[in-house]
Amino acid sequence: MMMVQIFWGSVVLGLSTLIHIALVLSAVMLLVSMARHVARFALAIRLGFHLAVMLVAVVLAHTAQVWLWAFSFVWSGAVGNIGEAVYFSIVTYTTLGYGDVTLGDEFRLYAAMAAVTGLLNFGLSTAFVVGVLTKVLPARLTG
Repeated sequence: MMMVQIFWGSVVLGLSTLIHIALVLSAVMLLVSMARHVARFALAIRLGFHLAVMLVAVVLAHTAQVWLWAFSFVWSGAVGNIGEAVYFSIVTYTTLGYGDVTLGDEFRLYAAMAAVTGLLNFGLSTAFVVGVLTKVLPARLTG
């Protein structure tokens, strides 16, 4: 049973990460395509535009992953309804872990994979934001 939980958890983790990468890359492509158009604006407006695009992409990516995990918890029978599954998914994905909703032994490792997904993809989000801001900020402000 342990290997089944790890297998399916890895599948959902992989799908989640693909979603994250696709949305972040889409945001990068949008920023690159819009660079020429926003170059004429003041630094504050350019930064605001870049931050807005980045934050929308990151929020959409994490939201999509939380929903994917929630549907997987319902599909697997780990959680009985979508409302509770979304709540459990958010609390687990963010590693907040209130503990008011818990899963049986047969789903513990599977749920832990949701937390691993959150850790990995929050790291990707941080790297994305830092990378974009490093390219946008003038050299005199960054070092």
